[in-house]
Amino acid sequence: MITVIKAWIEYPNISWFIIDPFLAEKGTYPPFSNSIRQDQNNPLTELPVSIDEIIHNVDAVIVTHLHLDHFDDVAKKALPKDIKIFVQNEEDAAEVKNAGFNNIEVLHENTIFGDIQLIKTKGEHGRDEILKLAGLVCGVVFKHHSEKTLYAAGDTVWYDAVQEVIETHSPEVIVVNGGDNQFLEGGSLVMGKEDIYEVSKAAPDAKIISVHMEAVNHWTLPKEELKSYSKDKGFSDQLLVPVDGESCSF
Repeated sequence: MITVIKAWIEYPNISWFIIDPFLAEKGTYPPFSNSIRQDQNNPLTELPVSIDEIIHNVDAVIVTHLHLDHFDDVAKKALPKDIKIFVQNEEDAAEVKNAGFNNIEVLHENTIFGDIQLIKTKGEHGRDEILKLAGLVCGVVFKHHSEKTLYAAGDTVWYDAVQEVIETHSPEVIVVNGGDNQFLEGGSLVMGKEDIYEVSKAAPDAKIISVHMEAVNHWTLPKEELKSYSKDKGFSDQLLVPVDGESCSF
């Protein structure tokens, strides 16, 4: 049984992963500039569990890219320097090493951690010109012989490579970052409701968990709007939009 708590993924008695640790207390950082809600500091919500609980349980960390809301200063300070950290490329590995960590591995298409296969997947953190500013990102497919295949898409919009991942690996659980976060120009940085609808059509038998919502100041898609849209489009039975601290098990 896999348990997902926001960006924590637990395989009981096997491994506990944290994906993109953003561990600061509510309101620690200024709002992202050139975006809405300039009166609200980030993060907008508190952690669902304590940092001590995270550190006690976590076996490995996956950092899909190095934006503040995916690997912040509090995470750099709080996480043990010898903890296993997976990153997307050598450039990110160098940055994480500079933060004092010493057990870093670059993800590939067949990375093994214990009994779990980790498969790095492509992502596009926006469309067109905004990609030059957003930089490189990745997602991860998790495979274990006795568990459902899980695809954590990361900070990406829907595009052909996401569909290819679904077609290739047939994930039974898909975690998307679904807040439709945007700056004032440039369009969506992560999935909006139409993107998530495309995911549902590509993987009609999968459960979809939409996270990364209403958590930082530049979100534009409310949770309730996504749930209402999913009912209108007929995929509400597939979709889970957890409240803060809620876990989902499969």
